[in-house]
Amino acid sequence: MSDLASLETEILAAVDGAADEAALEGVRVAALGKKGSISELLKTLGAMSPDERRTRGAAINEAKDRVAAAIADRRGVLRRAAIEARLSRETVDVTLPVRPGPLSEGRIHPISQVIDEITAIFADMGFSVAEGPDIETDHYNFTALNFPADHPAREMHDTFFFNPKEDGSRLLLRTHTSPVQIRTMISQPPPIRVVIPGRTYRCDSDATHTPMFHQVEGLVIDRSSHFGHLKWILEEFLKAFFEVDHVKTRFRPSFFPFTEPSMEVDVGCRRSGSEIRIGEGDDWLEILGCGMVHPNVIRNCGLDPDEVQGFAWGMGIDRIAMLKYGMPDLRAFFDADVRWLKHYGFRPLDLPNLLGGLTS
Repeated sequence: MSDLASLETEILAAVDGAADEAALEGVRVAALGKKGSISELLKTLGAMSPDERRTRGAAINEAKDRVAAAIADRRGVLRRAAIEARLSRETVDVTLPVRPGPLSEGRIHPISQVIDEITAIFADMGFSVAEGPDIETDHYNFTALNFPADHPAREMHDTFFFNPKEDGSRLLLRTHTSPVQIRTMISQPPPIRVVIPGRTYRCDSDATHTPMFHQVEGLVIDRSSHFGHLKWILEEFLKAFFEVDHVKTRFRPSFFPFTEPSMEVDVGCRRSGSEIRIGEGDDWLEILGCGMVHPNVIRNCGLDPDEVQGFAWGMGIDRIAMLKYGMPDLRAFFDADVRWLKHYGFRPLDLPNLLGGLTS
């Protein structure tokens, strides 16, 4: 018995002296493993008499249980110590400010925001959004829209043309979003009510023009649409977009190959230095072009101009964004300057809606 007590004392001392879980596991294997010291004592019970086996076996099993309990307790102590050491190494100073997340740092570009505002307004009037490719054919960009073969817009100084194909035809970067009107009239029957926001391209660059810019067009085709409907739609749009109760509009005769009659639309405003206030004052500002869809355009889309008619309008998204939000130079829209974007950009969750005003 004295040998068993000495062995138990020795094992318990090794358990208490284990510095980490790896050392403790070594002590456990040496004592309780398949060939451990206590396990070897249990193997001697078979050569003893029944009375000796009963007495000796009980003592060995009690020692085994005490050693196992001591190992479990020591393992818990070591694990808690390891966690505390890790926490002390990986401390976080909660007094430091939290780094801003994407919802507070990120910004929506004004062009994206204004496109969302425009589509929200026209969606409320029952319009859907139509889209088309940036790379177009001469037919969709010019011919189907009633441009004469010698029209100046076809020249290289206005249009970005690709290299000619073997048959002599050339693709181009669309100069307006009007080709989508043709694609829409060909692909779906009247009634048609669509708005068409998108990128367009022309050879031009200064403070108010860039080689790539954005336009939005609207198209209505049915059996009974007329100029009065067009005037109402444009005035309601201008009131909603500029968030004013009243607007004055002035329709001046103009010329576009794809509309007849064609009009330029001015909106009433007040100028104060570089500031322009829409909806007040006695001055005028040209803002968009519009007109009744030319019968030739309707006919080019496989429709009968004696059966259906419609109207269309178009405006520069970049231009009305500059007017609404006071941006002096169009080129800054494309400079990718984070400081400019933080100043003029919109927070990601500032979604336009008409319930309380677009920018409320």
